[in-house]
Amino acid sequence: MEFLQSTDFWLGLMKIVWINIILSGDNAVVIALAARSLPLEQQKKAVMFGSGAAVVLRIVLTVVAAKLLALPFLQIAGGLLLLYIGVQLLRDDEEDEGQGKEYGSLAAAIRTILIADLVMSLDNVIAVAAAASGDMVLLILGLAISIPLVIFGSTLMIKVMERFPIIVMLGAALIGWVGGETIVEDASLHDVLAANAWLHYAAAAAGAALVVAVGRSMQKRAHAAT
Repeated sequence: MEFLQSTDFWLGLMKIVWINIILSGDNAVVIALAARSLPLEQQKKAVMFGSGAAVVLRIVLTVVAAKLLALPFLQIAGGLLLLYIGVQLLRDDEEDEGQGKEYGSLAAAIRTILIADLVMSLDNVIAVAAAASGDMVLLILGLAISIPLVIFGSTLMIKVMERFPIIVMLGAALIGWVGGETIVEDASLHDVLAANAWLHYAAAAAGAALVVAVGRSMQKRAHAAT
């Protein structure tokens, strides 16, 4: 337990916690969007299981993230998957309105959380691993501490979404933004992005606009069919 007396250990732990506070915002949005379609009594379970599993997944990803990011077309596939998730979450919001709404399942919500976090965490874990400087105890401890941060953020977002429905659309747009970023940052597009830095923001904005446009269109169709 000598490492507990090390200044470097505590400084490293503080860096990891701070990084997770900064990087956990989009994850909290995904968890909140997926969990809000559940009955009230299952929302807490989805937030806790989803957050805990997401952090464990992030620890595993830390070991292989650098190699995964070097694989061509992997981030393109992951970005497209995020765009799909964003559209689905926005479309499903139509079912949450009214007294006759249909609830989703706990398993489906947790699955959505894990898939989205898997894609969104590839870049994030590299920053966390760098802060840990190869210290696995520090890494695991720092990520474990981030669990209540994600849970608190998700719970807060659910309450905000219930009060301000426009946040649901903004949350879906955020997922689309990250999806666009993920696609253009693929290893196969490295040279193109290096020569055209503006593509990073253009792709992100396009992803956000696409998710909102398609999701809203599907909402209108579903509403017209009822």
